[in-house]
Amino acid sequence: MSDTPPPAPPIPPRPAEERSGCLTVLMVVIGIILLLPGLCSLIFVFGGLVRSAEDLQFVLALGLVGCAGVGLIWWAISGCRR
Repeated sequence: MSDTPPPAPPIPPRPAEERSGCLTVLMVVIGIILLLPGLCSLIFVFGGLVRSAEDLQFVLALGLVGCAGVGLIWWAISGCRR
C-alpha cells in the first residue's frame, strides 16, 4: 500500500449571484407605475381625443413610457443574466 492520500473531490462551481428580492419587487412596482401613462395614451387614441400633431406626439411619448414599463417588468422577472 502506498502512503498517498486519495484525490480530493472536485470543487463545485460557485452558484451565480442572484439579485435581491427587494430589487425585483421595486423594479416591478416602478414598471407598473410606468404602465399608467401607456394606459392613458390608449384611452386618448381609442377615445378619439387626438386631434392635432402635438396631441399625437404627446400620445406617442406616453406610449413609449408605457413600453419602458413593460420592458422594466420583463427585465425584473426574467432576471437579466449576463
